[in-house]
Amino acid sequence: MVSEKEKCCRGKLYDANDDPELIAEREACKLRCHEYNHLLPTETGRRAEIIAGLFGKTGHKFLIEQPFHCDYGYNIEIGENFYANVNCVVLDEAKVKFGDNVFVAPNCGFYTAGHPSDVGQRNRGLEYARPIVIGDNVWIGANVCVLPGVAIGDNCVIGAGSVVNRDIPAGSLAVGNPCRVIREL
Repeated sequence: MVSEKEKCCRGKLYDANDDPELIAEREACKLRCHEYNHLLPTETGRRAEIIAGLFGKTGHKFLIEQPFHCDYGYNIEIGENFYANVNCVVLDEAKVKFGDNVFVAPNCGFYTAGHPSDVGQRNRGLEYARPIVIGDNVWIGANVCVLPGVAIGDNCVIGAGSVVNRDIPAGSLAVGNPCRVIREL
């Protein structure tokens, strides 16, 4: 029998609400996030230690401002020189990969989880997860929402308030809801 976690990893519909394994993993992650968010801002060494232990991969140089929230942690990978400002949320049911030199402004969300449009499936608590990939040298403005399955190429700027629901090619300035390429950089 295929577990709900395996279904999730395969991109299939799965039930995260009633699965003991997924619930336990989310609870453990929330405890780590709670610990992280309640450290003094000056406790940079301990903060880095928690993130390095929580995430699947980190570079050597990174800073994630408090508060920060994620669902599992182990599905998040950050490159070198990563910075996320306050109120960053990563729903990492699927992989979320950030390249090198990525800067994330306040109040941004990266959401790999989605729900089916079929009301019966949705009411049964089913969801799906699609990975998010952010390239190198990307700046993401304040209040940006990145949706499941999106890839943002290298050397992009995503304007504040954008809802990114499709891939953004490398070297683009993109803004809006829905987010669209305005010009090449």
